[in-house]
This record gives sequence, structure tokens and C-alpha cells, in this order.
Amino acid sequence: MADALTLFTSIGLSEQKAKETLKNEALSSALKDAIVQAQRVHGPSGVDKAMGTLLYSMASRLRDTKRLAFLSDHIAQRKICTELQLAAALDFVKSHPQDPMNQKEFEDACGVGVVITPEQIEDAVESVIKKHKEQLLKERYRFNMGLLMGEARTALKWADGKIIKNEVDMQVLHLLGPKTEADLEKKPKPQKAKAPENEMNNEGKSLMEQLRGEALKFHKPGENYKTEGYVVTPNTMNLLKKHLEITGGQIRTRFPPEPNGILHIGHAKAINFNFGYAKVQVSISPLLHYTRHAADLPAASSLFSLSYTAFCLFLSFRGHAYVCHQKGEELKGHNVPPSPWRDRPVEESLILFERMKKGLYAEGEATLRMKMVMEDGKMDPVAYRIKYTPHHRTGDEWCIYPTYDYTHCLCDSIENITHSLCTKEFQARRSSYFWLCNALDVYCPVQWEYGRLNLTYTVVSKRKIIKLVETGIVRDWDDPRLFTLTALRRRGFPAEAINNFCARVGVTVAQVTMEPHLLEACVRDVLNETAPRAMAVLEPLKVTITNLPENSDVRVPDFPANEAKGSHVVPFTRTIFIEQSDFREKGYKRLTPEQPVGLRHAGYVIFVQRVIKDSQGKVVALEVTCCSSTETAEKPKAFIHWVSQPLKCEVRLYERLFLHRNPEDPSEVPGGFLSDINPNSLQVISSAFVDSSVKGAKVFDKFQFERVGYFSLDPDSTADKLVFNRTVTLKEDPGKI
Repeated sequence: MADALTLFTSIGLSEQKAKETLKNEALSSALKDAIVQAQRVHGPSGVDKAMGTLLYSMASRLRDTKRLAFLSDHIAQRKICTELQLAAALDFVKSHPQDPMNQKEFEDACGVGVVITPEQIEDAVESVIKKHKEQLLKERYRFNMGLLMGEARTALKWADGKIIKNEVDMQVLHLLGPKTEADLEKKPKPQKAKAPENEMNNEGKSLMEQLRGEALKFHKPGENYKTEGYVVTPNTMNLLKKHLEITGGQIRTRFPPEPNGILHIGHAKAINFNFGYAKVQVSISPLLHYTRHAADLPAASSLFSLSYTAFCLFLSFRGHAYVCHQKGEELKGHNVPPSPWRDRPVEESLILFERMKKGLYAEGEATLRMKMVMEDGKMDPVAYRIKYTPHHRTGDEWCIYPTYDYTHCLCDSIENITHSLCTKEFQARRSSYFWLCNALDVYCPVQWEYGRLNLTYTVVSKRKIIKLVETGIVRDWDDPRLFTLTALRRRGFPAEAINNFCARVGVTVAQVTMEPHLLEACVRDVLNETAPRAMAVLEPLKVTITNLPENSDVRVPDFPANEAKGSHVVPFTRTIFIEQSDFREKGYKRLTPEQPVGLRHAGYVIFVQRVIKDSQGKVVALEVTCCSSTETAEKPKAFIHWVSQPLKCEVRLYERLFLHRNPEDPSEVPGGFLSDINPNSLQVISSAFVDSSVKGAKVFDKFQFERVGYFSLDPDSTADKLVFNRTVTLKEDPGKI
């Protein structure tokens, strides 16, 4: 194992990642073979991190390992050197399982040997821009730049998408010049008549219109008995009359205050639907501030005593429940053998249930079961189990705990809920819901089911997240790579954006699976209007302005499109820092020795005079001269951001946690979700610089770092060092879709 660990870390895997890989026997074996094959070409130390990342990605995604040596050779020989080529290679071998495989067809399909030069990229982009020049000049920066990107990528299939984007940005800037005030003004939207509910639209529909498809089937308060499947007893109408007297005919929904597991993005939809339906009916306050209303409701645990004394003993006394000694494994599945204790005398069950309550049985030795058949044919669901684990609310007061099947309908009944809205997987529980309320002769609400919301590239199961935490893949439940609500908050997703996303998804009976980039688009929409601008440099390059007349301050607008929303001041001195990627020694659209650039907000253009390098030839500093931007003969082709007298900070950049869309699908990820971890899901930059305007920011404050992305201040921040999480990039990365 030690040898394998050394082998895996030698290709750039962290020790934690290597240990996690070793737990997956199939992946571990495939990766070893791939590395050994690559080392035959390059020697024991010749596999660098870039090659290692491709080998790992290939080993984790390749199902037919008979092609492993063939693909490893192509990666080792640098015939396949990008993720784009690897994806094409995997697709080809999957669609050509028979031997012999035509190597020429394979290499043609994977772009082997295809070299895209900077000149080709420049020419292709120039051709695309020329084609759309008239429309570009007319619409300027409101033109759909994605169209230019798409056409350029089609012309240059194997080119790096980021390089194409940079070239498009530079050539557009050269054609149109810097953005003017008119360009920065928001494009006026055609006025639409607002829906009466004044809610977020989903293809032009108000929230009420979205709900109407299902909500039209909903009963009116007090008319529960009109719902299909509702059981009417001799006392039903009297109970409904009392219910109406208490509620005054008001719609009442609830989101369970104690859901099974930590809240995640699926729960956000549930909260929106439950409270959204009530809102459009009776105008309660908007969400994810809805959660405070949920907190006002009694938690299931606060009803333990009532559930036991008033309900459970009464249920047992009526002969509707019995104590059973079948083991947990015997009760799993749908063909459960009948309990030999089903017909035991009522008095005996009451005595045994009291013994359960007093802790005289071991866990799993006895349960209380209800005498009924559920909608899916399962018999006698469990009402109470023994568990010697302190509860987070009631401590060790109880050692018997009620199940969902027992507490759900009773909590709803006590709170006089009119519509109990839940996801489709609980449909089989509807019969037990009605049965239990009627068996106890209490008010019976109506359960309605809708399709749950799922996201690709993630897991939300409590047990799976625990595995991710225990193996050290993520830090905790609030790790920003997860889609729990605490994780999304830590990453910087505003509540409003999550609500808007849920409204766009809408409400259907069918299960809905969405892509994360649709949620990220909602986040950008909100942060663009609410996150003040600042300047930050992630990979600093020192620049000395040798002829700057004097140190000064520069006023920067918090929101350049609306300067009335405020501004802040940053220092501007002879020493500034720019992004390393904003300088090249030749052939570049930004700063080069032959080409000046403008400094955003500063009013200066800089010209390179001297390039300073270290002993390895790496550029470590620049000396430049400057002149006022009003004095230059022609506008610079680019304007770059910078910082001066900055604050040192840590920046955490996040990508998707999983490599595949459906990490829980065995057909897509045979090794299981733990084998599908993206090794590049977190990048920590410990020595980034940010301008002094963010000093004094509070945890979860959000900023747009100009030209970099949207960021949120992390709770790990200290007085000595701020820590920022990248919430989303400024624009959607087309390579992720």
C-alpha cells in the first residue's frame, strides 16, 4: 500500500486523494496500470502533474480496461494532452469495442497531431468578427458575444476555449474601444403587465400560474373530503367544522422543522412551494426568509410527550397497534413475512410498550407497529423504535422515537395544516397518513405530492455527504462544493437567487433534474445588482511606475453602471500589482513591451520599459512609464485591473466536486460516487492581493472582483487575513455545459 501511495502522489495527487483512491479497488488497479504504462515511455519520474491528471481522469472514466494501455500510451506520448481530446478518445473507444481498432480513425477523431497556432486563432476570430462587423458596430457590447465564441470554436475544434475567448475579447475591444457610459447602461426591458401576485416569472408565468397546474386540483379549506382517496368517517364533518373555526378558512402549509438530514437545494424548492402556495393565497412574507415561519412551528420533538400519551397509548388501547420483535432486516423489502405477534392481546402490547419506554429492551429488540396496509402493499409500518442516542432537543429524556409515518400526519393535524405538500417518494405514505388520523379520530389534512428537484454533478443524500466528510474529501456539511443550504450560503449564493431558481424550475408532478449552471445564472443576476466592485489580483506581478508624478487616491464606483449607488477610494502609488496573465513578452492583446494598456479607473496608460527576470528566466517584475490616458494618440487596446498598497488575502476557487453528471449512477460511474471526485474541485491561492476597500467587511459580505468573479467573505477570515470564496465566475464557462 505504501508503494501505491507513493506512486499516486508522484503524479500530483494529494496524499488524501491518493488514500481515497486506494479504497476503490477497481480505480486503484486501473490507475496503477496507467501510470506504469506511462512510465515505460518517460521513466519513473517523467509523469508530470498535467499528464497525471489525464491518467487519473482516464482511469476513473474508462469502463473497458482492455483499452487502458492504448490510451495511456497516447497520453504518455502527449498525443492526447487536453481534457477535450481525452473525452473524444473515451467516446471513440466506447463506440468501437471490437478489435482491431483503426488507429488512424481514432487519432483523427481525437485531434491527435493537430496544432492550433495563435495565428490561426487570431485569423479565425478575425473572420468571425468581420462576418458580424455591421451588427457589432450597431449593437456594440449588447451584441451576443457567445455567438462569436461558438462560431470560432466550430472553426477550430481543438483550440483551447479560454484562448479563443481572450482573442474574441481583445478583437472586440480593438474594434469597439472601451465601454462607454451608454454601453454600461442596462438595456431597457420591454414593460410587461405585472402578474397580480408580483412574483418571479418562469417563462413569463407568475408563481400562482406555475402552481396552478397542480394547485387547481387542491381542495378548498374545509373541503378535504372532496379529495380522491380521502376517508370519510362519521366524525369527519364535525372535525372539519372545528378546523375551520380555528383557521378561519385560511390556507395553511408547513415545511417540516426537523427534516431528515441537513437542508439542501431540494429542500429550497419544498420551502418555496409550501410557503409560495400559501403566499399567493393569503399573502404571507417572502422566503428564504420563509424559514423563520417554519421555526415558529412546533418541532416534531416538542410533541414527543403528546404523541406518546394522547395518541400512541390510545392507538394501542384501540387495538390498532402492537409490539413486535421481528428484527430490522426482516422488515426490509416488500415481501415481509407477517408478524407472529400481530394478534397479541392489547393489554400485553401496552405493558411491553411501557417496558420499551423505560429502556428495558435493547435497540432493535422491539418496535411498535401499526395494523394497516400501505398504498404500496407494505404491511404494518413501524410507529416507534428504540434508540439509545440523545436527541439534539430532548437529550436523553426518551429512548423510544416515533417514525415519519407516525409523526407526519399527527404534527399536521395538531397544527391544522390544510395542504401537506411533499415530494413524490412519499406518495406510498398517503394511505397511512389518512388511516392514522382516522384511527385516532382527529382532524385529517390532505397530503399532496409533487416532483422533487435534483441537480447534476452533486449528491445530497445525508449518508453520502457523511462519507465525503469522513474521508476528508470535503471539510464539513458547509463545504462550498456541496449543495446544502449552509454550503451555498458559505459560498455566497444569495437567498433571493435560490428562490428565483426555484421559481424558474416551476412546480410539476414529474421529477426535475437541473444543471448547476442554471442556478449560477440566477446568482449572477442578483449579485450583478447587489455586490459592490473591488479590484483583486490573484497571481500578482509587481509593476513599478518610474515616472509617476506623485502618489494619489483613485475613486472607484461601487457599481459602474449606476454611479449614484456610491463609490470608494483606493491608493495609487509608484508600486502597483497586476495579474501575471495580463503581461506577455510578445504576441498579446494586453500588456507587452510593444503594446501599452490602460489602468482601470486610474486615468493612466502604462508602457513597459524593463522586464525583470529571476535566475530561471521567469518574469518577476516590470518597470514601466505612464502618461495620462487623455494624452495618448490612440486608445489602448485593453484596460486591466490593478491594486496598490493592497491587503494580502487567501482566495478559494471552486469547481464541480464530481466529474460526471450523475455520480450516483452505476452505469455512468461503476466505481461509485467516491471514485468520481474532481481532483481540481478546490484551488487555494494563499497570497492574493485585494484593494483596501474591502477592509472591515463582515462574514458573507459579497463583492465583484473586477474581471475576476464574484466572491464572498468566508468565516475562516481573521483580523490578520481575509479569506474569500469564489461564488461564481463573471460569465458562464461554455466548457462546463
